[in-house]
Amino acid sequence: MWDEKKVRIKDIAEELGVSTATVSNVLHGKTKKISDKTVVMVEKKLEERGYIPDMAATLLARNNSRIIGVVVNDHPKYEGHTFEDSFISAAINHLSDEIEISGYFMMLKKAKKISEVVNFASMWNLDGIVIIGFCEDEYQDLRDHIRIPFVIYDGFLDVQNRFGNITIDDFDGGKQVGEYLRSMGHSKVLCIADNDICMDLLRYKGLCEGLNLKADFFKIPMEADEREKLYLSKLDFLKGYTAIFAVSDYYAMELMRFLQRQGVVVPDDISIVGFDGCREASLITPKLTTVAQNNLLRAQTAISLLLKMINNSEITENISIPVKLSIGESVRKFN
Repeated sequence: MWDEKKVRIKDIAEELGVSTATVSNVLHGKTKKISDKTVVMVEKKLEERGYIPDMAATLLARNNSRIIGVVVNDHPKYEGHTFEDSFISAAINHLSDEIEISGYFMMLKKAKKISEVVNFASMWNLDGIVIIGFCEDEYQDLRDHIRIPFVIYDGFLDVQNRFGNITIDDFDGGKQVGEYLRSMGHSKVLCIADNDICMDLLRYKGLCEGLNLKADFFKIPMEADEREKLYLSKLDFLKGYTAIFAVSDYYAMELMRFLQRQGVVVPDDISIVGFDGCREASLITPKLTTVAQNNLLRAQTAISLLLKMINNSEITENISIPVKLSIGESVRKFN
C-alpha cells in the first residue's frame, strides 16, 4: 500500500508524462482546458498512488463531480438479499464497467423509499443517477424533487418529463415462450407471477398470443416461505399442467427445485420456462429454457443515454431492448 505522504505531484507527472501543472489542476478541479482523456488518466493514477481521500474531496467540490449514482429498490421480496438477486447483481456488474469506461465513478445505494434518492443525490453531488426497481408514480414524484438527470433501468412507463427509460420487449419475450411451447406440443400451460400488472402482465399476454390460446394464470406470494406453503398445498394443481412459465428465472429455478424435492421430474413430468437469462439458469440441471436479455447492451444503453442527458437536460427517451429465447433442457416435446 502506498503512503500518500511520500507521493509527490512531480512523481505522478513524471510517470504519466504530463506537467506538474496538469496534475495540480486535476487535483483542484481546474479541468476546463484539459482533455477528458488526460483527466481520467491523472485521476486513475492519483487513486492508484493513494490520493483517494484528496480525490474524493476534489470531486465533491466540483460543479461536475463525475459521480454517477446507482440506486436499487430494497424491496421486501428480496428478503434482505437485494444485491444477491441475479438480475440486480448482473445489472450492477455491467453498470459498474460502463460507468468506469465513461470516466465516471459509481456510488451504489439500496433504498426502501425513492424519497431517499433526494438526500443521496445532494450528499454526493451526483452528476446523474440510474434507478432500478421502483414504480411509475414514484419516478414522477422524484422528478419533481431533483434537478439532475436520471435513467430508469427497468421501467414500465411512458416517458413524460425529463428522465430516460430503458426497458425490454416483455410482450415479445412472452410470445416467444408461447410459440416455442406450442411447437413442442404444449397446450395445458400455466403462468406464475407475484402480480398481474406491468411487465408481468405483458409477459403473460405475450405467452397467450404465442400459444394461440389463453394460458392459466397463478398469482404467487412474494415471501419465499409463503410460496413454499402454497406450492405444497397446490402440488396436484401444478402437476395438472404440462408446462409452467415463470415470469422470472428466480421463480422458475425455485419452482424447479421444489418440484424435484417432491419427486416431480423436470422436464419429463413438467416443463419449466423462465425469463431473464441469468447466469445461474445455465448452470442448473436441467439447464433452464429462458428468455434472455442482453445485460451488457442494457447497461451500455442506460449509461450512454444518461451521459447525453447530463450534457443536454432536454433529452428524454424511451428505449426498448430486444430479447431472445434461449433453449435449454427444461422443456420436453409433448405428444
